[in-house]
Amino acid sequence: MTGIPHVRLVPHTHWDREWYEPFQRFRLRLVDLLDEVLDRAEADPRFRFTLDGQMAAVDDYLEVRGENRDRIAALVANGQLAVGPWQILLDEFLLSGENIVRNLELGWARAGDLGGAMPVGYLPDMFGHTAQMPQILSAAGFEHACLWRGVPSGVDGHAFRWTAPDGSSVRVEYLAGGYGNAAYVFADTERFAERMADLGRRLQPSFGDDPVLAMYGTDHSAPVGSLVKLVAGLDPESVDVSITTLGEYVTARDADDPALPVIKGELRSHAAANILPGVLSVRPHLKQAMARAERLVERYAEPLAALWSAEWPQRFLDMAWWRLVDASGHDSVTGCGVDETATQVFARVSEAGQLGQAVQDRVVGRLARSVSRDAMIAVNPSPAVRRDLVTLDLEIPADWTDVSVELPDGRRLPAQIEARSGRLLHSETLAGPALPSFLPRIHGRELFGLEVTGWTCDPDRRLLEFSLARHGGDAPFDVEAVRTAVTGAEGEWTVQLLQAERRTVTSLVEAPPLGWTSLRPVPGATEVEHAVRTEGRTLTNGLVTVTVLDDGTLRIASADGTVLDGVGRIVDGGDRGDSYNYAPPGRDTVLDVPRSVEVDTGVDGPLYGTLTVVRTYDWPAAVDWAADARTADVRTGTVLMDVELRAGEPFVRFDLMLENASLDHRVRFHVPLARPASASHAEGQFAVVERGRTAEGGFSEYPIPTFPAHGFADAGGAGLLLTQACEYELLEGELALTVLRSTGQLSRNVHPYREEPAGPQIPTPEAQMVGTTTVQLAVLPHAGDWCDGGLLDAAERYRHPLHAALGTGPLDSAPASGEGISVQGAVLTSLRRRDDALELRLVAQSPDASTAVVRGPFTSARRFDLLGRPEASVPVEDGALRLPLRPWEIATVRVS
Repeated sequence: MTGIPHVRLVPHTHWDREWYEPFQRFRLRLVDLLDEVLDRAEADPRFRFTLDGQMAAVDDYLEVRGENRDRIAALVANGQLAVGPWQILLDEFLLSGENIVRNLELGWARAGDLGGAMPVGYLPDMFGHTAQMPQILSAAGFEHACLWRGVPSGVDGHAFRWTAPDGSSVRVEYLAGGYGNAAYVFADTERFAERMADLGRRLQPSFGDDPVLAMYGTDHSAPVGSLVKLVAGLDPESVDVSITTLGEYVTARDADDPALPVIKGELRSHAAANILPGVLSVRPHLKQAMARAERLVERYAEPLAALWSAEWPQRFLDMAWWRLVDASGHDSVTGCGVDETATQVFARVSEAGQLGQAVQDRVVGRLARSVSRDAMIAVNPSPAVRRDLVTLDLEIPADWTDVSVELPDGRRLPAQIEARSGRLLHSETLAGPALPSFLPRIHGRELFGLEVTGWTCDPDRRLLEFSLARHGGDAPFDVEAVRTAVTGAEGEWTVQLLQAERRTVTSLVEAPPLGWTSLRPVPGATEVEHAVRTEGRTLTNGLVTVTVLDDGTLRIASADGTVLDGVGRIVDGGDRGDSYNYAPPGRDTVLDVPRSVEVDTGVDGPLYGTLTVVRTYDWPAAVDWAADARTADVRTGTVLMDVELRAGEPFVRFDLMLENASLDHRVRFHVPLARPASASHAEGQFAVVERGRTAEGGFSEYPIPTFPAHGFADAGGAGLLLTQACEYELLEGELALTVLRSTGQLSRNVHPYREEPAGPQIPTPEAQMVGTTTVQLAVLPHAGDWCDGGLLDAAERYRHPLHAALGTGPLDSAPASGEGISVQGAVLTSLRRRDDALELRLVAQSPDASTAVVRGPFTSARRFDLLGRPEASVPVEDGALRLPLRPWEIATVRVS
């Protein structure tokens, strides 16, 4: 295109729901903005407005202005207002893949209620983009996306084709320069025509024969009131401008243009925009809470309720998902807001987890009623047979020296006794006339959390005695009879509570795929396969051996000869950055040698063994900003590291507890590699991504090569199994996992690793993480690559333990079990009820094509897209469906 610039002007706002102000304070401004937008749109049909691609802004507005729902729907219907398709503009790397799908699902449905969503995957401000986002959008029926950050330097035009690992793709409208490239043209309305023509001519080379896309809007902004008048007054011989929505502009382009450059996989380049990677590690408790809640809802509550609940708890699960999605915003779970925002996000995520746990407990409680009260129930969240350890307090006869557990088919599995309770639970002395005052402590037959199984009143010994057990059985109990017996008592009496002897028992249990089983304790020992043995500072199970070295680090060696020497070295360095970007001070003090090391042995097997390493450090108290160095003053930092090895497991479990009193620093957990590696692999959202040791730079941000990992990170035979989204870096011969980052500013106006502020400079003292921080991970030494090393299976086992509970059924209940649905050849990421069917999400997390085999009590199956629209039927033979999958393909199937 030459001559007169042709410009398509998109008025919009980018609405951060919560950020440098908490949610409710921002909402007040949102209501004012949308009141103004609705009035302008109704007054002039030429006005158009794009509402940031997220329905949260609409919902937040309508909660205050519910009477304006029909006004919004009318503007959506006539094309003046573009809404959706997301529920909220998320962070893509700090969530599960399923959370991303549910976000799109909720946003699409909510926009549909108001007339329909913008058919563009609008991702304007995310801090980079996951590899599978093109497949997520394509599988939901989208042909177009629009984004800004993370695009590599090879893209020099305004569009490219973005391809996912499975080969699916979308056309991307690239917002070079950001989502506000035309915001400045309205700063001086007297020069509007001149500036608009200049903008068109400046951007025209990037757009070629396409009209220039001019995004007029920025954070929390409304267009000027004279917008339509200003555009109408332009000289068409100087610049051709029309007002449009983003959806109208993008969908007018050819989605299948073969001339588009192709970009594959995740977008995390710093070449043309800041991606602000420090959000991965700031406020780690938010990431932990999100991961816990996601697991509870996705992998326990939903699938167990779908298979084993008499009623589908739809509303409770909906509430859980709304809270998870609400907390997933790119300024929410990231932790790059003010302290008030972080507090609110944590509460929201915690509520989601509580809802998930409530549903899980209801389902398991129902199943437990079919299990004898002297037995236990184990529930398996995985779609394959699982063996794992569970620990419960069981009532065990005093004369049992050893204990095993018996499965319904008669097989016995080993158990070990951790502790035993005494027979005497409580004793106190009361005057005889005061004995009736003790009885209100009994509620029904419950006393001190147990049930009364019998009682005696001995006037000669002046003794009132209650026998207690977990379940009182069927014998009647009348508290009034006790009251009658003690009325009129004189002198000093003893009240004693005697409990059935209980022991804390850890047992190996086996449960069927997505199913459950009862297990009954029985006397006698059972041999432990790959038992754990403790020898001084060494734990071994025949598969892996771990030894504590003098400096508090570990040598971990696997049976295949893989050795990781120095695991757990703690490295502390200064951080004069902010919640968006790490940066070391000019003169850093890096410490990795502890002041003291203490090693204690704990449990010595055979089912598991533990060691505890306590290291104390002298960490500088803070950063001296004037000197650009860490202070000479120090504060004690303590790292308590519980090390656990289980029978039959090829990996070592770690529980870290960091006591931090210092400010402005970063602490990393280092794991040496078994062999040199120039690349790492990390599980993310529906994919395993390969990354090198560098990151592409070119814009105003230093390209630090720290990357996100969700399920595991792996390099050179060292696999890190993770319980939350984490930040890691592949160094020369080591993996470094950030376990603590302390910073006291939301953004800094002057930052060593970033030229421009990422937000306002506001103190965030709670982000200094003073106090206790806990981190859980496991280390898996292995030969070969991540596929050969079985990282996916190990991560599944580590992150999703079996859930156990005590039986509550009649004592004569027969041993029982129930098998759910099994999956081979794919990863199951979701299982729920939908429209009287079971819906499964399957992911081929492999670089090779595979066939997913799903077995269960169903007779028909059909594929659906990610938004629930039916596709082809899948044949079912002998209770199994076999679904061929491309490498990395995401498939949604419903079975009936």
